[in-house]
Amino acid sequence: MKSLLTALQQGRLIELPDTDKAKSLEYLATLIEAIPDIGVDGGIIESVLSREQAHNTGIGKGWACPHARSGHLGELVCSVGWSQKGIDYGAPDAAPVHLLVMYFVPDIQKNAYLKEISALAKAIQTQEVLQNLTGMADLTEVRHRLLDAVNLALEAMTPEVRARMIKLEEKHANIADAGTALPADLLRTASAVSILCLPSGKPIVLGQDRELVEILETHEALKDDLAQHGHSEHQGIHLLLRTTSTYQPDRVLYECLAFRQEKK
Repeated sequence: MKSLLTALQQGRLIELPDTDKAKSLEYLATLIEAIPDIGVDGGIIESVLSREQAHNTGIGKGWACPHARSGHLGELVCSVGWSQKGIDYGAPDAAPVHLLVMYFVPDIQKNAYLKEISALAKAIQTQEVLQNLTGMADLTEVRHRLLDAVNLALEAMTPEVRARMIKLEEKHANIADAGTALPADLLRTASAVSILCLPSGKPIVLGQDRELVEILETHEALKDDLAQHGHSEHQGIHLLLRTTSTYQPDRVLYECLAFRQEKK
């Protein structure tokens, strides 16, 4: 559920100020259109409403997943809206909708969209935390539940699939941002790694190198090392912290550079 995680990280989760279905969809479409380099100038809400008339996107248990298709190139993105009172959405189970996840689907991302919506539907059906939506008090609790759901979904996957969930770019030009100059021989083998730390449970390691990810996920002191020292070492894998982002409640995302230093 890469695009859902990205939406939560980038602040595209809002409390919907209106219980009207059309207006709520418009708010979420506006959030997507405001994404830099999205590649469209309006028209998302018209596409969403047109699809709603043809097929209601309520999926039951208080959830709806409207979407808009586009011929533009780009990434699969989404925005999320929460309604405490609930929206009369016309869902198949007739239940009010409390959480709307709106997707913007470029044609080249159809398969990614189908995989994500399938994973989300499975999570809703299997995780009780995503089924009782009427008791949530505020947006912080909503974000907490969604992040926990993403965490559980990722843990249920193999390390190889988890690594593909987030496409990491290895940009050596940004290495200087870490504040430490690295030898040229290390730069050639460096890999970008993201580490998501939650209040409970082990950190989630996301990267392209399967062996590296599996090694780091056995590192019990990983979270403490990054928080206290900004670097870590485990079984020959060296981690150098590049950036830290904090999300409520008590989630921390570390962007790191990982490399193996060969023995001489």
